[in-house]
Amino acid sequence: MRLSSLQKYILLKTAEKGGKVDRKIFRMFYENLEKKPGKKYQEKIITKSLERLIDRGFITGFGKRTVRKWFITQISLTSKGRAAVKELLREKQRKLPFRKRTK
Repeated sequence: MRLSSLQKYILLKTAEKGGKVDRKIFRMFYENLEKKPGKKYQEKIITKSLERLIDRGFITGFGKRTVRKWFITQISLTSKGRAAVKELLREKQRKLPFRKRTK
């Protein structure tokens, strides 16, 4: 499973908050970066990441529908998304491979 750093951030924040989460909290991802894209592009990138996570079945999106487009306002994790979060946390806490000393 290959996920971008933004997608990992989205999954971890959604699991941390629990339930339905507003998409505005995902803008905080860009606060710590040195080179930030413009506000307009940040929204496009977040929207694209959310759509890709929905397509993979990790999250469910809630929002408004117009004639041409969906506007995702909130998201929640699916069971597949919860499993992905557990895997991400397991990767984060992976132990170092120590060698046994022989004399």
